[in-house]
Amino acid sequence: MHIAVAGNIGSGKTTLTKLLSKHFNWKPHYEDVENNPYLHSFYEDMQRWSFNLQVYFLNSRFRQVIDIRRSGKNIIQDRTIYEDAYIFAPNLHSMNLMSTRDFENYSSLFELMSSFIQAPDLLIYLRASVPTLVSQIQTRGRDYEESIRLDYLKLLNERYENWVSSYKQGNLLIMDVDNMDFNKPEDLSKVIDKVNGEINGLF
Repeated sequence: MHIAVAGNIGSGKTTLTKLLSKHFNWKPHYEDVENNPYLHSFYEDMQRWSFNLQVYFLNSRFRQVIDIRRSGKNIIQDRTIYEDAYIFAPNLHSMNLMSTRDFENYSSLFELMSSFIQAPDLLIYLRASVPTLVSQIQTRGRDYEESIRLDYLKLLNERYENWVSSYKQGNLLIMDVDNMDFNKPEDLSKVIDKVNGEINGLF
């Protein structure tokens, strides 16, 4: 079974992935932030490095999905390949931070890759307002995220909502996380109950 956690930067994906993997004994697959050779450069100069970064993520997540399906195990994944293609890359293009030529090349690559993979059995979307995102980004204190602009987060949120509203690839669970703290047992318990309700029909 393949579970995936989706959401904007700072929505709590990694924290929830970690906690659910522990509770359900699922193997976690995390986003490769520490070893990503483009991330720091991207936040310093988005226009120069946007295409390189998105292709790196596309390749990384494509390999992840292939590995997940081959493993035959119950796996929970932090962020999906669809978020790169339907949210981050188009957003960079619309902000003139990725050229049309690069965006079309990227989209063509994604189209080909997506024909070889299956969507997650369950997608958990973490819905968070911009103030919540900013607060959580500041709390974790990654130096390269300090320059993230509010309008960038706002545009990403709008794209997430558009994507989720028409998501038909598999089961979808939406969690409003503005007033939630996954590290609080009562809040985590609410999420676990909802996830249990969804996955009971998947086994």
